[in-house]
Amino acid sequence: MAQSKADLILHPIRMRIIQALLNERRRTTQQLVKELEDIPQATMYRHLSKLLKAGVLEVAEENKVRGAVEKVYYLSQGGEDATPSDTTEQSAGEHMALFQKFISSLIGDFSAYVQQEKYDLQQDGVSMRQVQLHLTDDEYAQLLTEMRKSMQKYAGNEAGSGRRRRIISTIVIPGALPGSSEGVNEEEGQKGQ
Repeated sequence: MAQSKADLILHPIRMRIIQALLNERRRTTQQLVKELEDIPQATMYRHLSKLLKAGVLEVAEENKVRGAVEKVYYLSQGGEDATPSDTTEQSAGEHMALFQKFISSLIGDFSAYVQQEKYDLQQDGVSMRQVQLHLTDDEYAQLLTEMRKSMQKYAGNEAGSGRRRRIISTIVIPGALPGSSEGVNEEEGQKGQ
């Protein structure tokens, strides 16, 4: 079975490559290796190749450098987004597997943070929050628009100048509708115990 786009982009290394190319940024492999310094060059090439073959990335230009061809990559239009079939044509188990991949990526990011020699959750601005809101579909759409607009204001900032990479992840989980099969075990079709 072919790998879904969501499955492809939810790989921790590929997610970081995509994030480095957001906001119409263009990068060579060498620039990406320098920016994502913990990713070995051979690994970078392998993941760039997968993203290119899947149409997530495109080559903006090719430059001759010391007899070799250096490609400049950019994110395809909508390259960072899952396809509609990824959200509508997969089973609950497949959606759960994608969610677990996303959570695993967060765990990897947090693990890298706490494995530093020195860190300070409060001073570094680490935040873990959960809030429950009761919103109509229109209110929810407005909230998302406002959040995206706020983050977009800073998304184009380049590294350096005292800036530190900060990972802000959002997960929105709507409550189960009244009368739904909340808690049903998919395999057994019975309420979980």
